[in-house]
Amino acid sequence: MKPLRVATIIHGYFPRVGGAETQLRSLVPHLKARGIEMTILTRHYDPALPVYEEIDGVAVYRLPASGPKVVASLRFTLTAVWRLLRIRPQLVHAHEFISPATVGLLAERFLRIPLVVTSHRSGEIGDVQKMQGKLTGPMRLNALKKRVSAFVVISDEIADELQEIGVDAERLIRVTNGVDTERFTPSPVDEKVARRKEAGFSSDAQIAIFTGRLVPEKRLDLLISVWAELRKTSPNAELMIVGAGAEEARLKAMADEGVHFMGSTTDVLPFLQMADIFVLPSVAEGLSVALLEAMSCGLFPLLTNVGGAEEVVTHQLNGWIIPPDDRDALLSGLQTIFEDEQILLKRGHAARERVVRNFSIETAAKKLSDLYFNLTLRNIE
Repeated sequence: MKPLRVATIIHGYFPRVGGAETQLRSLVPHLKARGIEMTILTRHYDPALPVYEEIDGVAVYRLPASGPKVVASLRFTLTAVWRLLRIRPQLVHAHEFISPATVGLLAERFLRIPLVVTSHRSGEIGDVQKMQGKLTGPMRLNALKKRVSAFVVISDEIADELQEIGVDAERLIRVTNGVDTERFTPSPVDEKVARRKEAGFSSDAQIAIFTGRLVPEKRLDLLISVWAELRKTSPNAELMIVGAGAEEARLKAMADEGVHFMGSTTDVLPFLQMADIFVLPSVAEGLSVALLEAMSCGLFPLLTNVGGAEEVVTHQLNGWIIPPDDRDALLSGLQTIFEDEQILLKRGHAARERVVRNFSIETAAKKLSDLYFNLTLRNIE
């Protein structure tokens, strides 16, 4: 059987690191194994990167998106449509409702092929509300409602938002994010201790970690602001911040003793395997890939109740959930967790079991490939 040709349109891709980018790259080998021939169209956000290369055996085209915002969006859209007309995929999958979805709508119109769209976040900075605030947003949302073959939803909150704007429930396909649970595993104790020593931590350190983009919605300023106070009761508490972003300089200026900026990386696994807990104090998320990776490594997560948090974590059973922007709850949660090592061990195991059982990358790839084949067959009929 010939492979099914699928073009995926996404704002950023490897070596850029983010939840959507990481998830797509993790899916690629599993989709290939299921007969999907992928092509990825993304922005040429870094001039040092080639305009075309193969990554993990998949063609990646980086398209021009420079200039003022409107000009950049138009350049990306037109170039992407031209590329799709040359590739002639059998299905297009667009990530986010902005430029990628616009490209998808044009491809659906010109090529008469199915269009799949994924929304990655909900709330004030999510796809629906962002589009509603744009001048042409309501018109574009209406076009998406009419012409998208299927919306991939990664959380109940996103599904609710789409239904509220009039998307039929039968076009909402639940495909939660997944993680490679065979790769993201806890390290043996001796390896964990060795990694810590190499990184300059003491053997009795209690390490929390954040991995992700350093942007305002992650509320890392709030996390850093409680760390000095936390160390009064937990003097061995250390915080590793792994990632880069617009907030980096401001956050470094705020940081005191016990806060360590580890920089950006294309492989968070060694850092996760050094840590004890994972902290995600965001005010907006979809279904965090970083959270799933950390839990798969046996880390006990402390996170805010946004996005799909309660779909993954049960408070106190396999994680600790607090309200967003609640400094007292953040400090109290950290103090409680750090004071009881049994919480970290026992409930860290429970966190991994939850991800292995319900959020494997293989399950996500199967659901997605089944969707692609079903829509393509329906289109032929």
